[in-house]
Amino acid sequence: MRSSNTATDGRRTAIFYITDGGLALARKLKGLLRDAEVFKFDRELVISRWREFNSFVFIMAVGIVVRTIADLIEDKRSDPAVVVLDEKGKFAISLLGGHIGGANELAREIAHFLGGEAVITTASDLRGVPSLDLWAMRNGFVIENWEALPSISTKLINTGAVKVYSEVQVDLPENFLRVDDPESADLLITNKERVVATGAGDRIYLRPRNLVVGIGCNRGVDAEEIEEAVRKVLKENNLAFSSIRAVASIKSKADEPGLVGFARRHGFELKLFTPEELNTVEWVRGSRIVFKATGARAVAEPAAILASGARSLLVPKRKVGNVTVAVSETDSSVRKPKIYIVGIGPGGIDHITPRAFRAIREADVVIGYKTYLELIKELIIDKEVLSFDMTQEIERCWKALEIASKGKAVALISDGDPGIYGMAGAMFEVLKENGIAVHIEVIPGIPAFTACAAKLGAPIAQDFAVISLSDRLTPWETIQRRLEAAASGDFVIVLYNPRSESRSEHIRKAREIILKYRSPKTPVGIVSAVTREGESVIVTDLGNMLDYEIDMRTTVIVGNSRTLLFNNQIVTPRGYGDKYGAEIGKGRRRGELSECRISGGGSRRG
Repeated sequence: MRSSNTATDGRRTAIFYITDGGLALARKLKGLLRDAEVFKFDRELVISRWREFNSFVFIMAVGIVVRTIADLIEDKRSDPAVVVLDEKGKFAISLLGGHIGGANELAREIAHFLGGEAVITTASDLRGVPSLDLWAMRNGFVIENWEALPSISTKLINTGAVKVYSEVQVDLPENFLRVDDPESADLLITNKERVVATGAGDRIYLRPRNLVVGIGCNRGVDAEEIEEAVRKVLKENNLAFSSIRAVASIKSKADEPGLVGFARRHGFELKLFTPEELNTVEWVRGSRIVFKATGARAVAEPAAILASGARSLLVPKRKVGNVTVAVSETDSSVRKPKIYIVGIGPGGIDHITPRAFRAIREADVVIGYKTYLELIKELIIDKEVLSFDMTQEIERCWKALEIASKGKAVALISDGDPGIYGMAGAMFEVLKENGIAVHIEVIPGIPAFTACAAKLGAPIAQDFAVISLSDRLTPWETIQRRLEAAASGDFVIVLYNPRSESRSEHIRKAREIILKYRSPKTPVGIVSAVTREGESVIVTDLGNMLDYEIDMRTTVIVGNSRTLLFNNQIVTPRGYGDKYGAEIGKGRRRGELSECRISGGGSRRG
């Protein structure tokens, strides 16, 4: 069965077109759907590739699509997202897999990107009430009895509310009314097999994946015997198999086919621990036989404890044939605060990595410096956006933490790479100083200095140092020492933040320091607004660099003692000529490169 996905989570998209106009639109869509593959429409091709993609976009008449996919449709839990477009891009129709497949969200994304209109026909979307299946999936819950979903969904649409009994902490939409009596609930969020005496009936069981099963087993035990033992222990303790998140054992079982096969069959995470790690859980019951065989006093119980982070067991170890089972509970099913610190690269969306692109689209809220947000406005048109001024880095961090604490995903935007004079450092300083624990994912971006270097040729092909001339956070005396060290060490030097209205002299002082160790003829590249509107690329030398405009949008790259000019491009030889000189010159001697010409990008003067 195809795994469920939202429109922005691990999407593999196929775009099919018929006409030249459809092809033009497909190519345009590649700006949004970076990893999409484009095909000329052929019915047999669609059929053969149906299981390979989880999203399909058809640029053609709806009737053609319906007739093509009719026999391929199986189940809403596994059907892909299907969106149909007219070749002008005026309408994006969510045809199949609206909720779990992600077609509704994909249609909205495409419509926003093209300036068209999304056509959504699912009743919950039209009535403005949550989709039960999509809400459950986004919160990590497993729907156990799908047959009850239509009647409860209809009740939500007709009455505008459903009653929820939950044994885990979860934020509920305003249409979901929390109740303490499970007998009165429509939705039961629990890892217990049954919590009502009258049977499931018209109730939906949502399983939080918060059980960790510790397993000890003899060599050669097959997956079927392990599963039978686990199911038996869970049933005896009124626990749902669907709530298993992970299985845990000792590292010596890493190649045990039965254990590995059991975990893989159900998509459970397999966590393995060394004997030394297992022995740190001192209060569990030990066994001399187990210790003699493995070096661990026990396996199932401490493995369950370590893998879940719990302080106690939900079910102590129980031996069933050749398998020992223990169960613990973690609260990891509850939606945790999540912050993506996203590097957007030096300019517009053309220089954003696919992972950064997806993180921005996955986020509920986007936070950043207003100039950077303007660079990605096409991606955040439908997002909640909070814009800040240049020097408000700490305010941005606290706002991101405040919003993430409510269970929302936040994208904290940084230009270039967030770890290079970016928001990653600011956020981790806030976390460290205040003892805050939160899920952070730092998503790298193309640094401005590498984009600038690419415009200049190959100036940083050898060792280099990157130094910011801003003394807002670093004392100027420290910056001077670093300049001296980099210049005396013959590093290529990259200067960030070289000049502002309040720091007009820092670039002049930096040049004076470098001139103590470099010739005035040393090549220098001055790149402003790289990859953005108004980009300027200048090739000059250390003696004349101050004759050109330099500001906060500028990156200055100063060559080392070996840096040279080649076709008005800056090149710092790495040393291939010294080591492989004869081999490098071979083609020229044979005349093979006589027609080769070097051309560079960007405008140059100087």
